[in-house]
Amino acid sequence: MIIKGQKINDRYQIIRSIGEGGMANVYLAYDIILDRNVAVKILRGDLATDEKFVRRFQREAISASSLSHPNIVEMYDVGEDDGNYFIVMEYIDGKTLKSLIKKRGPLTIPEVIDIMIQLTSAIACAHDSYIIHRDIKPQNVMILDDGRVKITDFGIAIASNATELTQTNSVMGSVHYLPPEQASGQGATIKSDIYSLGILMFELLIGKVPFKGENAVEIALKQMKEPLPSVCKINPEIPQRIENIILKACAKNPKNRYDSCKEMNADLKKCLETNLEDEKKVTYLYSEEDYDETKQLSDLKGLTKEERQKKERKEKISKELDEIEEKEMNGSNKKKIAGTIGLISAILAICALIILLTVFVISPLVSNGKDVKVPDVAGLTVEKAEEMLEKAGFKVATETVEKESDEVAEGLVISTNPKANRTIKQGSSIELIVSLGEIKIPIEDYKDMNYLEVKGSLTTLGLVVKVEKKDVEENNDKKYDSSKIIEQSIAAGERVAKGTEIILYVPNVLVKYPDFTKGFTLEQIMEWCEDNSVNLITEYTETETVPVGTIISQSREAESTVIANATLKVIIAKAPTKIEPDDKKDDTEDNN
Repeated sequence: MIIKGQKINDRYQIIRSIGEGGMANVYLAYDIILDRNVAVKILRGDLATDEKFVRRFQREAISASSLSHPNIVEMYDVGEDDGNYFIVMEYIDGKTLKSLIKKRGPLTIPEVIDIMIQLTSAIACAHDSYIIHRDIKPQNVMILDDGRVKITDFGIAIASNATELTQTNSVMGSVHYLPPEQASGQGATIKSDIYSLGILMFELLIGKVPFKGENAVEIALKQMKEPLPSVCKINPEIPQRIENIILKACAKNPKNRYDSCKEMNADLKKCLETNLEDEKKVTYLYSEEDYDETKQLSDLKGLTKEERQKKERKEKISKELDEIEEKEMNGSNKKKIAGTIGLISAILAICALIILLTVFVISPLVSNGKDVKVPDVAGLTVEKAEEMLEKAGFKVATETVEKESDEVAEGLVISTNPKANRTIKQGSSIELIVSLGEIKIPIEDYKDMNYLEVKGSLTTLGLVVKVEKKDVEENNDKKYDSSKIIEQSIAAGERVAKGTEIILYVPNVLVKYPDFTKGFTLEQIMEWCEDNSVNLITEYTETETVPVGTIISQSREAESTVIANATLKVIIAKAPTKIEPDDKKDDTEDNN
């Protein structure tokens, strides 16, 4: 069991749990060597003894760590510590696309296009490295405050197969984005990821997934058989060319889909052209009833081999050009350095000449006093400093220069003008520079202000600013903005020195489990679980004491805090099986 404060590999100190999954649990941790927060994914204990899962966990994690793309969460480390198989990755302090959809509903068309361009670019990068994601869904996509998206769980999530989908107690979740070929038991391909991207785009535009059902089997059957609802009919403001992208990505038959994410990415970018005329609705070349023959990963290798060779040739030419440019730059730099050295030498010669003239010609003509070194009075009181300077034969200026200092206490001398140990004529006037003490920075009331703006201004003033999340609960009367400050560690009106730490608190809205036994229907529970990234398991039990369909119990206590990707199990009442009496036999006996 992983607990708060535990160190993984003597390096990653666990802070708290941030997610639970079917294969692994994810924790926020602190990297004590590189002084940064990281996300640590740890293989579940019940799978850590299964050699097959361990090999897959390690192999796919190492493969995914080779990916380098701005929209893919970076992987830092893979290893094993005391039986805990772990992956360390970039920690993204953002929200999932699922939570964004839940909060806002449908996004605007420009927002959807921007998000999908980023996602298709990232998935294309993975496919070029022969890596299939297998579990693209909004719960696995993080969005930052600046609009950038980051895909998580590359190569780790394993798609459900047909056997798992037909189990009585099915886990709800990824099946909403599962392509028909996988729902029918076939393996994942690059076109499986493209289908999931299309479903995700549908959800971003409409605010809901296209297929819903009471259980995973029903949803999977709809993925295989039912046509995709038209986004243009749901929202007439959506252009046909936008719907065409979804239709080409979500074709039942993989042959009708995009051949690559690069093609989908190119079509998305065309949508940004304002002068692009609207298109006719896309038509499929192959039958949608036949999707058994899918493009396998081996085809991907054959497809990208030529691209890889072109890339290698391009890199070779680029390298040769870089070497030529470097030689030219080296020659140019040598000339520049030589010219610079000559200029510096000339300046130094002029300065030396001025010094010699000042020391040996001008000074003797204008001065008759004795040359004396200025005493070092730094750190003394003004009275002590004046006494020492006057004793050495100098005059002290009546006016002092006051200056803030973080090193010298208030009222003490920082330095003199001219500086200590300078040789000047006896009787010259010395100016004292006196400390005003530490620089004090006034603290204002930052409540309801954007934390990024406040952090920037306070950091510029010299304060150490930390931003921390504080757990809060929303209700009908109180809603929170995750970018606004709700509390601060130093009260408004106080004045503090540079280097002082101030903590700005932003809301971390906690979601609580309702009491589902208080009149909730199964459909309402399914919708709630989908909105809050909770996996649902349903189980039925025969009873005569409560009406059919009543929620009898739940595995998570009411009012307990929701953790993303956790599993909730509910027990539902069903009618008992009745055995019909053999009436015919009784009638025959009576007639005899």
